[in-house]
Amino acid sequence: MRRDHTKLRVFHDAHALTLAIDRETKHFPKDEWFGLRLQMRRAAASTPTNIVEGNARRTTRDYCNFLNIALASACELAYLVSLATELGLVAAEPGAGLRTESSSVVKQMQTLVNEMEARLASEEREQPRRGPKTVDRGP
Repeated sequence: MRRDHTKLRVFHDAHALTLAIDRETKHFPKDEWFGLRLQMRRAAASTPTNIVEGNARRTTRDYCNFLNIALASACELAYLVSLATELGLVAAEPGAGLRTESSSVVKQMQTLVNEMEARLASEEREQPRRGPKTVDRGP
């Protein structure tokens, strides 16, 4: 199966969100550079990165595994954006925009995961079941 991550809207939205997170977290206080700032950046970058890596995998099962990791990272980022906004590290207006964007990516990821898991289930139903291999040991 040939897949192309550049044809997925969720990839482009997750990439744009990663860039926005990078811009917004540049102004975090130095004592947050290796805490919340780093965690937000990693979660943001993990989403499109895992979409790309999953697309490079040969099987639908492997692809689904990477999409689930991307979904988990998107959910993590959605929480971290809310947390950073509540802590006053991100101003209210940009925080609201980041919340909207991160929620959109989570919804898109969930839809993609559901579609691919349904496809995987269909593929697995269509494949003939193989029994255990037996070894002929002779007389």
